[in-house]
Amino acid sequence: MVGFPLLLIPLAVYNIIAFLMPTVSFTDVLFRVPMITGETWPVTLADLLLALGVLLLLLEVVKGARPGAKFLMDHLLSLIIFGAAAAEFVMWPKFGNSTYFLLVLLAMADFLGGIAQRARRRITYVAAEAVVSPRKAKRQAEPPTPVTTFEPKYPEPAPQPEPPTPSAQSVAESVLMDHPAPKPGVAPSPEIPSPHLQPGNGTPPSPEEPR
Repeated sequence: MVGFPLLLIPLAVYNIIAFLMPTVSFTDVLFRVPMITGETWPVTLADLLLALGVLLLLLEVVKGARPGAKFLMDHLLSLIIFGAAAAEFVMWPKFGNSTYFLLVLLAMADFLGGIAQRARRRITYVAAEAVVSPRKAKRQAEPPTPVTTFEPKYPEPAPQPEPPTPSAQSVAESVLMDHPAPKPGVAPSPEIPSPHLQPGNGTPPSPEEPR
């Protein structure tokens, strides 16, 4: 994007008045401003053009101070305006006065100020690159840090209380309860190992084999 050279405005106004309004004089008083001291300040058309040029030069400096604000084409336009204004001051009688000379100086200050700002910005950029390059090289030389995976941490279970150790007395009591003592006066019945060996069970004895 190409910026519009603001110093062209007062120079264009001067050219319009010089060529299209020959009866208008730059030294004519437009109005008077009363001062605190009691004097009056006469303001002429030349004073207004110079004040306008100074304010526009200030705006040009502010625009050029922003990063990336001015390009090569902007400086080229400023150079063209300064060259054309200087040529008019030297070649045309209507432009050979102090008012136009000061406007030419403002155009020259705009051009040289833009060049100085661009050179300073380039030096700053080179210095910043010189500082950042070793850091990048050191960062590339360092091994990459391992990627850590996120592992959820679950709360540890509360320790279970150990069961109380039974005492010897409680163990003896449990054994006595499991095996009760036999009741007195009741004799246990004898166990018969085999019914076939009991006499008188109704089964005749087997005859003996002859020898």
